[in-house]
Amino acid sequence: MKIYFDKLYRYDRLQEPAGIALPFKEGELKTADRIAITQNGRKCMVQPKVTSKHADGSIRYLYVDFLADIPANKGAVLEFEKESDGKCEEKGVSVTQTGQGLCVDTGCVTFTVKNNSQNIFETLDDGRKHYTAQNFEGPYLKDDMGLYDINIGEWKIIDAGPVKCVIRAKGSNILNNKKVDFEITLTSYAAKSWIDVSYRIINTTYDELHIKSLVFYAKPDETVTASDDLFDMHINMGNDSTGCGDVLTDNSKENGPVYHTRGTGELEMISGKAPVSNVRTLVGSSNYKTDFYIGRDGVQVNKIIDDAYLVKEANEHFAEVFYGTFLADYTDGNDGLCITVYQAQQNYPKAVKAYDGGVAVMLVPEDIGNVVMQSGMAKEQRFLMHFHEPDMQMWELDNRSTIYQMPDRPCIAPEEFKKAEVCMDVFPEHLVDEVEIALIARADNHSRCYGMLNWGDSIDMGYTLQGRGGGKPVWSNNEYDYPHSCALMYARTGIRRFLDYLIVSAKHQMDVDVCHYSKNPLRIGGQWEHTAGHCKNGIMVCSHEWVEGVIDYYHFTGDERGLETAISIGDNILRLLDTPMYAKPGEANARETGWALRALVALYVETRDEKWLAKCEWIIDSFKIWEEEYGNWLAPYTDNTLIRVGFMISVAAGSVMRYYRVFPREDIKQMLIRAIDDIVENCTLDNGLFYYKELPSLSRNGNNTLLLESLAIAYELTGDKKYLEYGFKTFETNINNTGRAGVGSKKVIDDAVIVSGDSTKGFAQSFIPLVTYYKALGDTGLINNVKLYS
Repeated sequence: MKIYFDKLYRYDRLQEPAGIALPFKEGELKTADRIAITQNGRKCMVQPKVTSKHADGSIRYLYVDFLADIPANKGAVLEFEKESDGKCEEKGVSVTQTGQGLCVDTGCVTFTVKNNSQNIFETLDDGRKHYTAQNFEGPYLKDDMGLYDINIGEWKIIDAGPVKCVIRAKGSNILNNKKVDFEITLTSYAAKSWIDVSYRIINTTYDELHIKSLVFYAKPDETVTASDDLFDMHINMGNDSTGCGDVLTDNSKENGPVYHTRGTGELEMISGKAPVSNVRTLVGSSNYKTDFYIGRDGVQVNKIIDDAYLVKEANEHFAEVFYGTFLADYTDGNDGLCITVYQAQQNYPKAVKAYDGGVAVMLVPEDIGNVVMQSGMAKEQRFLMHFHEPDMQMWELDNRSTIYQMPDRPCIAPEEFKKAEVCMDVFPEHLVDEVEIALIARADNHSRCYGMLNWGDSIDMGYTLQGRGGGKPVWSNNEYDYPHSCALMYARTGIRRFLDYLIVSAKHQMDVDVCHYSKNPLRIGGQWEHTAGHCKNGIMVCSHEWVEGVIDYYHFTGDERGLETAISIGDNILRLLDTPMYAKPGEANARETGWALRALVALYVETRDEKWLAKCEWIIDSFKIWEEEYGNWLAPYTDNTLIRVGFMISVAAGSVMRYYRVFPREDIKQMLIRAIDDIVENCTLDNGLFYYKELPSLSRNGNNTLLLESLAIAYELTGDKKYLEYGFKTFETNINNTGRAGVGSKKVIDDAVIVSGDSTKGFAQSFIPLVTYYKALGDTGLINNVKLYS
């Protein structure tokens, strides 16, 4: 199996950390003990992690961290070997238990963490300077009640090397009797002098959490105390009422200059006098070239990102892949520390400050923006601490900061996923340019919504205009499992940005769209239906709880929080299915129990835990009873009507088919064929489309692609091409009317900067139906019978 790196950066990356998900057919790989990745005949350092197994116990997905040499301005090709002699003998990162916590040694940086402490690091040594707990403070939370104390609990080892070490601790922000929980995760790499810090805050109160500030402080100069304007720093807007993007200087310091440069060009002095000490401060942000402000003699420099700044700034990138970088640096004669905030623009408001005492990273800056976390919400934010030599060049700091924002992501050929049979077959043998163009455009056309609690989600204007948000925008909350569609799109194309779409949207789902804390047990661990404010006035129903995408996230990143989230959602679904709403077959519509079945089957395939199957059998039996009682899968609508809703029946059919593929039975097959025959016979219009719903007041032209999946299922079950012919017009209309991705207009709504585009629901709902029907058309040769144009 070949592993590919695309051409990306202009500089060599030597022993660059990378990770990749590798799929295997059942029985192909029994153990990962002897695997290897080689580059030009040399074995790379590898760290394999089995994330999924087949029913026979063989490996289904393997996530491998490894170190690769990636040349400047070129791609690279590596080889994966299932059976290899010998291992890479180079020393990797290690983690050991100490009497009070853990010790991590990367070979460049050694640090210890202490259980039940108030600081992330107990000690840290980078070979040039020895740091203690007093050098690193926070992140400190401040709300309307004041400043919270920190209590970090016990540190646990998540991944133990040799390529990567991940350790994690849970803790609490405490103020009087109020407690707001958090998780801190530290990731470090072999022979690297940087540490990736993840801070995930969780609103474990029953009220809104109004965050006034959230600040991490690194102060290499121990003579400077935390009272140095850290918590009460108000951004000085000067004469510009917006203050957006201004560099902010400490006007009390009259003996040091501030320089400005864009990229690595000439320095321009913009204030102050010549330097009189060896402390250099620096902040930088980029869109295209990085814009630096450099202070000599420890002069304070700052940078902020707020909504008005983002609205005014042009950016042409797919922002899930890259927007720019955002960094602050403190360098003296002995050592240097550069801190980069990950996706700061996308997760605004953000600010950084560098001054004579060190660096302040404002994950939420004082009095900038309006960050209000609802009860049960979580939010992860990350930053990279890069310890460096005092004479390291500015371009080198910028280079590492930019790579942190857009890391090299290796890929494998789509044929490997098809061959392994680990996911739905979305791999047509006969590719049609017009269809491929349309599918890519659908994936790219979604709106980007910036904001700390919004990034990774999109507003659905259909729901908003219906008034479902009470006048507020309605967030789609990853409806129809947008992350899963992104994962499948990545698997079938190998196009890197679809993996980034998956990662960003799944992280949002795991944090904001899932309830982490509630008085109501029917909410704990579940996912909110689309609503205003992501969860305001939201409810939890089986038809809007998705697990396949966060499971994909686990496979493609190795982050076990994806699987943990999927299991928590599944447990919530089981609790909901025990409520009276689902007691009588047919009373809950096909979409409700259909989506529940889809989630439970996916969880069984992933975990092989029998607990997920009991409700699966119950749902299958309820579909049988439902059909017997009503004659077909009809749904109550008005008090005195039972109607066909083709797209909801198709959801049920698609879900039952997923169960059938794992547990094939003739009675299930025949029930599916009857349901789809009923759609074909009763839901089609003379113009070739399907109607919306079966009432005179609702039987308008429908264009819902979900019915195409039903037709593809009927063909899969029977081999009869006639089913596909009923979908020609729906397929043509959807493919031919797909727009093209472009840069949209921007506007500020509440705590979000909205870049115009479609709701992610559009791609999530249509991708699997379109691609499975498209594959069936290609397999039968009927693709030549549809009228397509580019």
